Amino acid sequence: MSHRIAAELIGTFVLVFFGVGSAIYGIDDAGIGRLGVALTFGLVLLALAYAFGPVSGCHVNPAVTLGVLLTKGIRGAEAGAFVAAQLVGGVLAGGALYLMVHFGGVRDQTGGLGTNGYGTTVGLGGALAIEVAMTALLVLVVLLTTRPDGQPAFAGLAIGLTLAGMVAVGIPLTGASLNPARSIGPAVFAGGTALAQVWVFIVAPLVGAGIAVGLARLVAPIHRHSTHPPVHPHGHPDGHPAVAEAA
Repeated sequence: MSHRIAAELIGTFVLVFFGVGSAIYGIDDAGIGRLGVALTFGLVLLALAYAFGPVSGCHVNPAVTLGVLLTKGIRGAEAGAFVAAQLVGGVLAGGALYLMVHFGGVRDQTGGLGTNGYGTTVGLGGALAIEVAMTALLVLVVLLTTRPDGQPAFAGLAIGLTLAGMVAVGIPLTGASLNPARSIGPAVFAGGTALAQVWVFIVAPLVGAGIAVGLARLVAPIHRHSTHPPVHPHGHPDGHPAVAEAA
């Protein structure tokens, strides 16, 4: 199982470092802008889905792991190890971004190490609502596209585009989390308000994942054939259907 845990750690690091990093380096209009940041998140996740999918399923998000766990797609012990690896990957990425800003001469265009928060353009209630809704949609797409009877070969594309769309929606409000590991990593190093508010971006995505599981069961009952579904656009050496469980 160690190689799957390593894949989750590295995958989460890559997603946070490049996704959040794109905001830190270029969210200003003179850079890639908000849409560019959203596309970076989506494209990085799309690439990870096909690169690390065959190894771990490429969850790279505790909310996705929770959704897969609740649909019996992964064992409890493995889910716990995945989440721990994702959090470590997120914190390592946050530390790397901190070094880039404080010792690498990079100007932080977000003003807060790319952290998530509320209070400027949205209140607490609105932040909880939008993060729950965005994560529910993301996890729902993951669960439905990675079904053995779905279109698993195109799952990575659907999931990456969904993340890009949700990040574009969420940036003006909360900075768009949808992923506790993405929020915790930078917040640990930013401290202050970002760290005090990070609970919102832990609770809301997990609630969203639970809602997604309920919706998935309502519209299309999920039948997992394996406790660890593989991911690959052309199938898996074990002979299982290809799936892409990423977010």
